[in-house]
Amino acid sequence: MLDELIVENLGIIERAHLEPGNGFVVITGETGAGKTMLLGALRLLMGASTRRDVVGPFAGEAIVDGRFVLGEDEVTLRRRVTNEGRSKAYVDGAMVPAKALTERTTGRIEVVGQHDHMLLTSATGARRLVDSALDSAGIARLEAYRQAWDALVLMRQRLELLGGGRRELERELEVVRFQADEIAGAGFAADEEEELNTRVARLRNAEQLAGGFGLVLDAIGDEGAAADLTRAAAELQRMARLDDSMQGTLDRLDVLIEELGEIQLDLARSATDLDHAPGELDTIEERVRTMNELRRKYGETLQEVLTFGAAAEQRAAELTRLLSTAEQLGAELESATGRARTAAGDLSESRRLAASRLQKRAVGHLTELGMSSPLVQFDVTASDLGPDGADRVQLLFASDSSLIPAPATRIASGGELSRLTLSLRLAAGIGDAVVVAFDEVDAGIGGATAIAMGEKLATLGESRQLFCVTHLPQVAVHADSHYVVVRSGNRAEVRLVDGDERLEELSRMLGGLPDSERGQLHAAELLESARRSK
Repeated sequence: MLDELIVENLGIIERAHLEPGNGFVVITGETGAGKTMLLGALRLLMGASTRRDVVGPFAGEAIVDGRFVLGEDEVTLRRRVTNEGRSKAYVDGAMVPAKALTERTTGRIEVVGQHDHMLLTSATGARRLVDSALDSAGIARLEAYRQAWDALVLMRQRLELLGGGRRELERELEVVRFQADEIAGAGFAADEEEELNTRVARLRNAEQLAGGFGLVLDAIGDEGAAADLTRAAAELQRMARLDDSMQGTLDRLDVLIEELGEIQLDLARSATDLDHAPGELDTIEERVRTMNELRRKYGETLQEVLTFGAAAEQRAAELTRLLSTAEQLGAELESATGRARTAAGDLSESRRLAASRLQKRAVGHLTELGMSSPLVQFDVTASDLGPDGADRVQLLFASDSSLIPAPATRIASGGELSRLTLSLRLAAGIGDAVVVAFDEVDAGIGGATAIAMGEKLATLGESRQLFCVTHLPQVAVHADSHYVVVRSGNRAEVRLVDGDERLEELSRMLGGLPDSERGQLHAAELLESARRSK
């Protein structure tokens, strides 16, 4: 139970100190007085997310302290929220992450909000309700499905890492193989580009070059410069025999004659190279066109083209390996999908059984809350495989068995939604928590239904500590402890009421007149009726 609660600077509550005790505890007050802030304080101690607007104007931070007796354990929880929205959490005085508060309170403390019907009647909320009613075999099946789903997701991820599906891989392999074969088939060497350009230029200008070679060879040949230099060397040799100083000049002339001879040989070889087979120029020009086409596709230079070809060859080999792996993974994916579908089918069966139990229990609670023959139905239908199974769960409701069940939010009144929400939460096992808080779950009801609601909540309060924020005097009269939130300007005060003060509050709730003698007589009558019903 919540043994003690201290709230400081939370919204308009400057300070409140509650020691509610066991049983059924109600919190009442005018609309806008700040009643829900107290349940907000409880949510903070349960690790709920924080916003800066929960901090009041009386200090730089909001502080909530709670001391709980949970079974054999006594624990103190604290939550601080600064003006900047930062949160700090403590368990028994030690600083902890906010999620540690959630771990300490989950399953032990439950808060049911006034808008919970919006969650409970959604597809996700309905499925979660059904899952909360699974028996041990169903829970095992749910866990088995989650493991099968995780394995399936892992297999899908491994296939995605391959760069796509099998068809995509095969298409890419076809492309890179064509590229690699096209480049390799051309048979170019890395240094061939310059050689080809030179060769084609010479062949295109062969006639002019041949004439030039002839003229040059004639000018320096045996009848030209070469003959003159030879004669000059012979004369210079005769002179060197007469004058030793001429020997150096003679040596230099010999070098020149030797160099000229090499030039003659080079020119002769070049002239010979001009001799080519018919069609050779066409062949070489075709090769240049092939090289330029490859450069257009794959790189600015022949070297870049060859580098691209090597990369394409490597990618082709890699894709071949991947396709082999993909084939294996494809078989494993098919197997994982089959296991997930089987587990999903087992889980669907357990969910239908749980839904049947849940709807029967909910109908029982609704009957106790004044509905003569209500219908609650969880429609479990097949859907695609997903993280939570292959089921779509829809909650259908009818206030009377003569009516056709339909989605609750479409056909139920506000009072019916309130009773349905309470019944569903009770049917799903909220009664297992040692502290339960309801925030205006009785909205939209009155009269005999309100009395039934009060008796139902009082009964629940016999086995646990039960808080309820309410506007109904028929509910409040059943409380073991009654707190009133009174607002004055921008401040709200929380105080425990009993005796005449409680009669005044109940009279206000009945007719808005706390000092009315008739109102207080009616309140006293309600209190006495509540005592007799226990």
